[in-house]
Amino acid sequence: MNVLNLHILNDFPKKLIKIIIQAAYRDSDGYYWITGRTDDLLNVSGHLLSTAEVESALLKDKRVAEAASVPMPHTIKGQCICAFIVMKNGYNFDNDCEKDLRNLVRHEIGPVATPDLILNVRALPKTRSGKIIRRILAKIARGEKTDFGDISTLTDETIIDHLIEIRMAHSG
Repeated sequence: MNVLNLHILNDFPKKLIKIIIQAAYRDSDGYYWITGRTDDLLNVSGHLLSTAEVESALLKDKRVAEAASVPMPHTIKGQCICAFIVMKNGYNFDNDCEKDLRNLVRHEIGPVATPDLILNVRALPKTRSGKIIRRILAKIARGEKTDFGDISTLTDETIIDHLIEIRMAHSG
């Protein structure tokens, strides 16, 4: 697989330059697949990791339907990885599955990318267009329970209470 970094520069006004970087790969048929933004970074023990990279590794497991990773504070590392996953129908999330997912990320990326917390949730918070709202996940990963900003674009506002409940059950 070839990795492609697309750089889009917008220099209007002239003193303002915005850089957006997308990560992609080219499949065996020559098609390019956009995998995510590379500017969504996690800083774990001084190592910059892409959220898309962690999520792609988790999605290589046939049991995982969706994945999102966000940073959460860690007293030694500075930040660590909290992964929210949605399992495919017919599969259960148990200790063996959690261990398998940690090992998969460790194998695909390296030990530093191993999520400290993997939360199995029924769904991810998404807009009507299907975009995952990571700011909500990041606040919940940090243990916050309120002030999620504008949530009017969420397809299901009840998902927030579910995510908080799952996170609080793992706050030990």
